[in-house]
Amino acid sequence: MPGTEKIRVRFAPSPTGHLHIGGVRTALFNWLFARHGGGVFILRIEDTDRSRSTDEYIESILEGMRWLNLDWDEGPFRQTERFDIYRSHIDKLLESGRAYRCYCSQEELEEKRKKAAAEGRPLSYDGRCRDIETPPSGITPSVRFRMPKEGRTVVDDLIKGTVVFENDQLDDLIIMRSDGTPTYNFVVVADDVDMGITHVIRGDDHLNNTPKQIHIYSALGHAAPAFGHLPMILGEDKARLSKRHGATSVIAYRDMGYLSDALVNYLVRLGWSYGDQEVFGREELIRYFSLENIGKSAAVFNPEKLLWLNAEYMKTTPPERLAELVMPFLKADGTVGPDDEIDDEMDKVWLSKAILTLTERAKTLVELSKSLRYYILEHVEIDEKAGKKFLNEKTLPYLKDIKEGLSGLEGFTGEGIQKVFNDITQKHGIKLGAVAQPVRVAVMGKTESPGIFEVLEVLGREKALKRMEKAIQAAGTF
Repeated sequence: MPGTEKIRVRFAPSPTGHLHIGGVRTALFNWLFARHGGGVFILRIEDTDRSRSTDEYIESILEGMRWLNLDWDEGPFRQTERFDIYRSHIDKLLESGRAYRCYCSQEELEEKRKKAAAEGRPLSYDGRCRDIETPPSGITPSVRFRMPKEGRTVVDDLIKGTVVFENDQLDDLIIMRSDGTPTYNFVVVADDVDMGITHVIRGDDHLNNTPKQIHIYSALGHAAPAFGHLPMILGEDKARLSKRHGATSVIAYRDMGYLSDALVNYLVRLGWSYGDQEVFGREELIRYFSLENIGKSAAVFNPEKLLWLNAEYMKTTPPERLAELVMPFLKADGTVGPDDEIDDEMDKVWLSKAILTLTERAKTLVELSKSLRYYILEHVEIDEKAGKKFLNEKTLPYLKDIKEGLSGLEGFTGEGIQKVFNDITQKHGIKLGAVAQPVRVAVMGKTESPGIFEVLEVLGREKALKRMEKAIQAAGTF
């Protein structure tokens, strides 16, 4: 068990797919544990599965980590670049007798597995090569680790408490295949030893691997790190979280317009708590985080709660920052050109002002982008149903008077615009809604928008008057 040495933790994803929600939470808990304790956070890519690991997935993992601002202190290390280290360790285990060569063929092992399954017995290796004296010729062996067959292995888990395993139930696992490639349970230990890992925080689907790995640490002459196994994340149907529960890739949530800080906040709360507080800043998470406050029960992923939390972050994120974040979405839907940037102060101030009118309504950056279209585009299409109801012979005089009043306004501000509306309602003896809604449909093409005075001020005199003139000409034609 580690003593008072500096905390060193690692996140070790396998690049056989994109970075998913469960993996991110594991990375996040390791990152917070390291940052809280002034330790080191290491990123390690476990890519020994050459048939399924790809450079594309590695880049996707790195992209997801960067988007979430989970910065690593060392790495990323790739296991495929460390094979010489693993083989050196295996040679030492063979010399010490803690490992042995196995000459069983894949066909033999498969036959034994089928027989055990048919008889309802555990699928474990029978140890026939443990003490073989005369190796058969013409067979390239694999290498197995010699597990103890007596006693118990006790795991003092930092989250689950004490977990006991009977050693006679532990299989002599293969640590190097006959083609010379090392296997997961061995390389993870070799890496932890070489990288000085003090704490292993990972999903509880790895708990059954822990007693095997503890014996490998011991065989390599090192104390095992402290272990903490996180409960699984389940879907709302209480099944293990999968694609059918919605997007599980981190990049998918980015593309759906979620804010990275909101996703981080939500994932931390999937299993960890600090009183009744729901919303945390990044520095608060680092300050308050502890393994003691992680629950032992599985967490349930609730997409509606994540969306609510994202909406809260949308409201509190400075509009200048949202202006930067929403630009890729505006480009993606063609609202602005692919080469356009917010490159002058006027554009930034204007876009921030427009965003400020929308953040109470937009729950994601995608929604914000769609709403901003109505401010940015030169013209808008008027919804036929809304046009028929609000742009007609009855409202035409109101629209003409409002247009005239706005065109003669000295300063195009919300206060001045409101005075124009008040003057027109008094002139015609009508309520504000009777004129505000036709103007809203005229300039936004729909019946829902922020306050009409704000809308007109953000649009600016020129664009507002152009849209109103077009609506006046179309009145009565819907």
